[in-house]
Amino acid sequence: MKNRNNAFTVTMVAFALTLTVQAAPSPDGGPISLRANEAPSPDGGPTYLRTTPVPRVRPTPAPRPNSGPTTPVPRVRPTPAPRPNSGPVNLAANEGIGADPEESSGDSASAEDKRMPVITVHSTDNVTRGEIGSFVLEMKPALMLAGMYVKFSVSGTAAAGVDYVALVSPAYIGHSGYGVIQIKTLRDPRASSHSQAYSVVITLEDAAGYSVGNPSSATMWIKP
Repeated sequence: MKNRNNAFTVTMVAFALTLTVQAAPSPDGGPISLRANEAPSPDGGPTYLRTTPVPRVRPTPAPRPNSGPTTPVPRVRPTPAPRPNSGPVNLAANEGIGADPEESSGDSASAEDKRMPVITVHSTDNVTRGEIGSFVLEMKPALMLAGMYVKFSVSGTAAAGVDYVALVSPAYIGHSGYGVIQIKTLRDPRASSHSQAYSVVITLEDAAGYSVGNPSSATMWIKP
């Protein structure tokens, strides 16, 4: 009788536990399901309750608005403004140039003249008939490794071949920077009653390789 009472007591206690036990969370976060009519163990020990895990349902995330592919907007870079005097200027065939062409060519000639040697001429003195006079040519700056041929013309009241030996152009200036044009006078074939002085004028002429300076001409008198 006593054993029956003990068995009845254990059964009632187990039944009460099944009604009062609250479900503890499962390891994966879901609730534990308990069976209320679980029978006690045969040896009278504690009753083990079998639990059935409930699968955890994860909510499906809602799609984000404008989740589709986005077309990139091309980046527009500003075009840099051209710098002044950044390149050659193209002029149309009928477009004129503001500067005066003659003035520009004159400036170019002046700049070129500054780079070339300058030739000048002067007379040493007047000469008596029968003697030799000289015209001196001077070049600045002198060409240290070469000379220069300079063209000239002859004029005046004296006659070539009559009052002096005819001259031949050009004259030569050596690397010293000086050159000489000699005037070899002749006896006057005219009558002695017409004895007078006659002039010889040397004038320099332009040519490639040099420029003519000042004085560009010189005069020599052949005295009787």
